[in-house]
Amino acid sequence: IRAEGAGVLVGVLGECKALAHFHLSENRFGAEGAEVLAGVLGECKALAHLDMSGNEIGAEGVGRLAEVLGDCNALTHLDLSTNEIGGEGAERLAEMLGARRCSL
Repeated sequence: IRAEGAGVLVGVLGECKALAHFHLSENRFGAEGAEVLAGVLGECKALAHLDMSGNEIGAEGVGRLAEVLGDCNALTHLDLSTNEIGGEGAERLAEMLGARRCSL
C-alpha cells in the first residue's frame, strides 16, 4: 500500500474503535506511512494484535509507533520484524515496554 495507502487507511481507522487485529505486513510504507498510521493507532484501544512486519519503517517509524502504542493497553502481540529498526529503534521500543501496563 506504500505511504499513500497508509494515508487512506487513516480515514477509515478513525471509525474502527473496536479493531482488535490489524495485519499490515509487507506493505513497504516506510517511516512516512508509520508516522501517518501512528496518528490513529493510539486511538484503537481494543487493538490486541498488530503485525507491521516487513514495512521498512526503520528507527524513525518505530520511534513514532512506540510513542502511541504505549497507550494501547489491550495490545498483546506486536510484530515489527524485518523493519531494520536498529539499536535506536530497539531502545525506543524498550522504553515503551518498560512504561506499559499491559501484557505485551
